[in-house]
Amino acid sequence: MYATQSKRNMSFEYQAQIINYRPSLHTRRANLTVKFQDIYGFSVEGNVDDVNVLNEVREKVREQGRVWWALEASKGANWYLHTHVSSTLKASLKLSALANAITLKRLIRKGIPPVLRPKIWFALSGAAKKKSTVPESYYDDLIKATEGKATAATKQIDHDLPRTFPGHPWLDTSEGHAALRRVLVGYSFRDSYVGYCQGLNYVAALLLLVMKTEEDAFWMLAVLLEDVLVSDCYSNNLSGCHVEQRVFQDLLTQKYPRIAAHLEALEFDVSLVATEWFLCLFSKSLPSETTMRVWDVLFYEGAKVLFHVALAIFKMKEDELLLSHHVGDVINILQKTTHHMFDPDDLLTVAFDKIGSMTTNTISKQRKKQEPAVMKELDQRFRRLNSLKDAVGQ
Repeated sequence: MYATQSKRNMSFEYQAQIINYRPSLHTRRANLTVKFQDIYGFSVEGNVDDVNVLNEVREKVREQGRVWWALEASKGANWYLHTHVSSTLKASLKLSALANAITLKRLIRKGIPPVLRPKIWFALSGAAKKKSTVPESYYDDLIKATEGKATAATKQIDHDLPRTFPGHPWLDTSEGHAALRRVLVGYSFRDSYVGYCQGLNYVAALLLLVMKTEEDAFWMLAVLLEDVLVSDCYSNNLSGCHVEQRVFQDLLTQKYPRIAAHLEALEFDVSLVATEWFLCLFSKSLPSETTMRVWDVLFYEGAKVLFHVALAIFKMKEDELLLSHHVGDVINILQKTTHHMFDPDDLLTVAFDKIGSMTTNTISKQRKKQEPAVMKELDQRFRRLNSLKDAVGQ
């Protein structure tokens, strides 16, 4: 995988704008364009302040790595697997498991070091357990069985491959395309109901960069779609995704009524930004390391994390959003914010310390509340489309 080759020195390319006056130091810094590759090989463009933030983030990653390594030395290499508090455990072991669970949740929210991500994601997400339920040759057999087969899903996958992170030094190569195709095609045959949905290409691509093997990336995709995310999120009518957006709109109204009321007055629909957020799991919106930090928590705490993060983005730009006058202004504010959110701690601190508690049970109740309206709306849309087809055919 490319991730094993991603440690490299950052190379900066400064392009100063030509100006006729002597600007302040702050203005000169703001006008410098800096281009470089991040740890996962993505090209990043920003100003000098963005570079300083990224350097600080890298130092935080190193510090966090030292914490994880110290825990492995004191508690054992797989200490994070011993966090389940069972009634059958002795009192001393229950206390130890509870302490491990509290420590683990806190550590994961602060970020898993990139070198440890593959094994920790694989273990804690349930991917390892899912893989263990099938024969060892399952993935290889699946890929061999799908070779040369053409379906609507494989055709769409082939169409999307070159559009998935174009310009990336590994993903945008014949080797990268082939690996991504195998993972996506393989899963489309594993679950023919989901098949393939646009958005999964970005998710699978990042999994390939993180995981040690192509097969592990496949199982991470499987556990994500089958256990972590809401069902039907990637179905033909995207009903699950529509439900998530309705839930998000309700949460936005509950948590930040001023923002919600202002956006409603502008006739801004949250789906204009939230569709991509929920389908691509922020992989197209946030810088790669910030996305990975979101996924660190997603694989451990579940899909409620997506709501925390989405609400945090709106909260962080509350003042600017309340001053916006047009739908386009809102979109520009949110896109600019997410694309330059280089410090994951800024986002996640708001997401988990400022939003307030949201349990999985609360989110589930909200989903059940929204499902009937979503299904009714989708059914009406389907009927309208059929009526149009009939009218055209006559």
